[in-house]
Amino acid sequence: MNSRAADVVRLLTVKGETLAVAESLTGGLVAADITGVPGASKVFRGSVTAYATELKHRLLGVDATLLEQHGAVDPQVAAQMAAGVRKALGADWGIATTGVAGPDPQDGQPVGTVFVAVDGPVRPDSGSAGGGKVEALRLNGGRAEIRMESVRSVLALLLRELAGEDSGNERAQDTERNGGF
Repeated sequence: MNSRAADVVRLLTVKGETLAVAESLTGGLVAADITGVPGASKVFRGSVTAYATELKHRLLGVDATLLEQHGAVDPQVAAQMAAGVRKALGADWGIATTGVAGPDPQDGQPVGTVFVAVDGPVRPDSGSAGGGKVEALRLNGGRAEIRMESVRSVLALLLRELAGEDSGNERAQDTERNGGF
């Protein structure tokens, strides 16, 4: 069990809010981390693993023209996946992963290019902007390392939003350590 996943479940439980997950390159790993936490059923609505590009449009409502013009590895695609799964599964929060785990480039993007996104309620009284946020990652390593770091990164992004903190320093340190930009 991932401690970030446990923190996500704990914070969502305290807030009485729910989560839905949309995954591409992580292929269900985010959902597995969340559901590995005891008590996750109180907050986890479900997930959509939209590995095929057309499923991102059909199941998550990602704009077909955007997918056609930019491919699935794009920050707007990640944002629309997070918003789409949130709406489709009736959750307070939606998170998404899309990117290239390798071994070959995809959609003109090199291996290690990943976008993680969160979409949640706007909270004017908190430090969080709410709505949607996307982080671009450039990860090093093999396929397994890229996928696991993507899981860690999307959960870290959600935790920052849930806690109402968005200093950006944590991300800079993390991407430095992982060879990111």
